Amino acid sequence: MYQELFTIPFLNIPIYGYGLMMVVAFLAAIQVAKWIAPKVGIDPEHFVNAAMIGLVAGIVGARLSHVLENLPLYTRSDLSIAQNIFNAINIRSGGLTFYGGFLLATPLCIVYAFRKKIPVLLGMDVVAICLMVALGFGRIGCFLNGCCYGAECHLPWAVHFPYHSLPYQDQFADGRLTDVPSSLIAVAPDGRYILKSPADFVGNPTLETQADQQRSLGLHPAQLYSTLTAFLIAGILYAFFTTRPRTGLVFALMLMIEGFSRFVLEMLRVEPAVVHIGPVGLSLSMVLGAGICIVGVVFWVVLHVLRQRTTDVTSSGRVTPVL
Repeated sequence: MYQELFTIPFLNIPIYGYGLMMVVAFLAAIQVAKWIAPKVGIDPEHFVNAAMIGLVAGIVGARLSHVLENLPLYTRSDLSIAQNIFNAINIRSGGLTFYGGFLLATPLCIVYAFRKKIPVLLGMDVVAICLMVALGFGRIGCFLNGCCYGAECHLPWAVHFPYHSLPYQDQFADGRLTDVPSSLIAVAPDGRYILKSPADFVGNPTLETQADQQRSLGLHPAQLYSTLTAFLIAGILYAFFTTRPRTGLVFALMLMIEGFSRFVLEMLRVEPAVVHIGPVGLSLSMVLGAGICIVGVVFWVVLHVLRQRTTDVTSSGRVTPVL
């Protein structure tokens, strides 16, 4: 975990790992789109413009989804309304839910494609590949930031996050950390025990050393699992894309694989349940993942049905519309 990678000399401007990887994800997606677009006869600049639309809408949707999924964190009674609002919009702290951004950005990009008379389904196929590349880099940012962390585990590759990271704070609040030095603990106005901020003991070598020695319990590196999965899906989609399938099928395949894999990976994460099926609780991302997978299956079937009807109409000698 490296929330702050470095500081620009003389300007004293910190460069955060999360923000940097968001930029890398955005630029990587654009470059992949500009590389694929000429191969299918689409002006690459259309994807640059769509990316800008998707970036803004994606951030808004992703943050809104995260806030709704973790609403108690942003409606704390011990904070003022202004402080809760600031925490809700402060994306520097991490917390951007992929599906929230995807669900808001997708329709807006489709509207843009219609307005510019871009083959919508073909454009969606290209975007599907780019989206998985961006997701892969974005999840590295989550790992550097310490958000979107996994469930507790004792595997050799388990990760232990430092003092005052999100996992460490959550585990302390849940009472799972029993060896925290009392010198690092303060009492809130409401009587709760809270961790002292690192800013509170800057210049105090003893407290700084104690804080540096603290680590969270071992956790699944769920962010990196998602990175590997996203890059693998991107490779599968591009390989399928090169076979020149009916337009739209690459996007449908992305929905199916990503939705299913996200549902499975959510089992290794720590997210509050929003739906219960008997004793099993499902997080918002699990519900959305299952829903998106189902939409992908339906989309795939519909495209095949349309293809069959197109074939039947063509064989009868009538003119057929092109999707």
